[in-house]
Amino acid sequence: MEDFSINEMLELQRKLQKRYQDKWEPIGPEAGKNKLLWMIGEIGEVIDIVKKNGDETAVRDADLRAHLVEEMSDVLMYYNDVLLCYGITAAELKKVYLEKQERNMKRW
Repeated sequence: MEDFSINEMLELQRKLQKRYQDKWEPIGPEAGKNKLLWMIGEIGEVIDIVKKNGDETAVRDADLRAHLVEEMSDVLMYYNDVLLCYGITAAELKKVYLEKQERNMKRW
């Protein structure tokens, strides 16, 4: 399976934002909190799928799983919008993520 990188996702989001620049609020720090709120809404949709159908059903039922993956994609799209709003690069995210991972591996 081929990886899907943060850089690829960011580029796709840039294209999407450019396509709808006349309809959507511009990407920038002032839009960050709105993108976070939209992302939380999408996370709620993911939670609803699992809560209403159960963990195992969400994994096994093909239609339900497709819906779950679609909602997770929505979460990632807003997540990448947030990165764009605050100018967080994939390299910056990777550096901090790896530092945090190292601390977590030594935590307990």
